[in-house]
Amino acid sequence: MIIELESVFNTEGMKIPFDYELSLSDVSVSGFTPITAPVKVSGSIENRAGIVNLIAKADLVYEAPCDRCATDVKRDYSFPVEHTLVVALESGDNDDFLEVPNMRLDLDALVEEDVNLALPSKYLCNDDCKGLCPTCGKNLNKDQCDCKAPIDPRMEVLLKLLEE
Repeated sequence: MIIELESVFNTEGMKIPFDYELSLSDVSVSGFTPITAPVKVSGSIENRAGIVNLIAKADLVYEAPCDRCATDVKRDYSFPVEHTLVVALESGDNDDFLEVPNMRLDLDALVEEDVNLALPSKYLCNDDCKGLCPTCGKNLNKDQCDCKAPIDPRMEVLLKLLEE
């Protein structure tokens, strides 16, 4: 969605609302597509006292395997999308402002970038997930396994001394 911003930059008090769905089903993370349903984006771009702000919210459903136990995880996420827009920056890069030199904003690209930055780096079925046993592969959230902790090979000689 491309939004023309010339009238907003030139008219104090002007507001452009938007409410639409963005498909991110072609975005691949680690070989699979985690966002299968469209992302719902709603908000507005408004000029208040000569400062143009984009304030929006992105709602999505994320589906992925748990990074510890590999069970399927399906979570609803909601992210704020907030930016102060400027036509030009006076000095180099500034992360506080989003430069739109031609007064046209590609909202799809901006929302996709914000969603990618806001998603967690690890997906867990729950915060205290125990994961899988490294020896037998049993899901430790469901059952305990009978595996013994592996002995550090450097300590094996000392263990033999204790057995004698």
